[in-house]
Amino acid sequence: MTKRVVVAMSGGVDSSVAAALMVEAGYEVIGIMMRLWAEDGEGAHGYNRCCTPDQMTDAGRVARKLGIPFYVLDTQAVFKRQIVQFFVEQYARGVTPNPCLECNRHIRFEWLLNHALSLDADYLATGHYARVRQVSDGTFQLLKGVDESKDQSYVLSVLGQAQLSRVLFPVGELHKTRVRQIAAELGLDVASKGDSQDLCFLADGDYRRFLREHSPTMLGVQISHEGEIRTRDGRVLGKHTGLPNYTIGQRKGLGIASTEPLYVIELDTANNALIVGTKDELGKTQLTAARVNWISGVPPDSPIQAEVKIRYKAQPVPAVITPLPDQRAQVDFVVPLRDITPGQGAVFYQGEVCLGGGIIEKPSSA
Repeated sequence: MTKRVVVAMSGGVDSSVAAALMVEAGYEVIGIMMRLWAEDGEGAHGYNRCCTPDQMTDAGRVARKLGIPFYVLDTQAVFKRQIVQFFVEQYARGVTPNPCLECNRHIRFEWLLNHALSLDADYLATGHYARVRQVSDGTFQLLKGVDESKDQSYVLSVLGQAQLSRVLFPVGELHKTRVRQIAAELGLDVASKGDSQDLCFLADGDYRRFLREHSPTMLGVQISHEGEIRTRDGRVLGKHTGLPNYTIGQRKGLGIASTEPLYVIELDTANNALIVGTKDELGKTQLTAARVNWISGVPPDSPIQAEVKIRYKAQPVPAVITPLPDQRAQVDFVVPLRDITPGQGAVFYQGEVCLGGGIIEKPSSA
């Protein structure tokens, strides 16, 4: 009996080739694009940058070329509640969120996967550069994509066994150049399209403006307002323009004079203070992560050696990971890292296998 697969289509080359490969493999394929929330009003066009009318047209054209049905699923309300509201709330807490992690956790591989299963689909396929492998005990592993320059296992580290048993990543075995070549060979107009952008719900890509305009309506307060720039010992060096305008490790644009380079080392939301310090104060050898997801479904029963990425584009760094109660973990690095940023993902690897990951916690002020 032919198996049915829903392909998440965006109008881009990766998801289009994923759909084509599923058709070629003999699946009954249904293409679905999610209509995601976007801001409207002055200067905004009311369309999320992941699903503009042009992208809907491109995805529909690809579906017709492949001979598969194509639908647009209204996902605006759940996306605003789960992703956009979360984004604003995290900045209000003084952390720098990664909305792509939350989108994969709640939208693609919960909301959309459940919708696919309601259509009696056996699988949900996406255009992510990653791989799934079933091992001898029947469990599933998440592997890096073959093209490590495009690998997206970092943002898929939120997945568990239930999801991995139902997802397919058709382009994960390919390099991007080959994906574009396949699209061209099939005569798909999207062969040369650029990659999608993060923070897709911003009208202009300016998250600072977005927070200024939307935090009053979403939170009832304005989170981007002036405050003091201080050192750890309480010396006031100047004024900042709003904590969301700064990131951990930032050196330029602070607008303060000092005899030695100073970096942002903490966003103190309780006192609306930007804490700066020297390079030595910035580097840390330890972090704790919350909401830790172990892809195997079971945390290790003792500390493990692994490599850890603290940002999507960061290089993996050797570390010891110690599981803690309440879905937390302690990560101890071999060397100090400068850019440990609360709110970003700490994702664990052993070679090509992604073990899972969690969200870097904000350290308590001391």
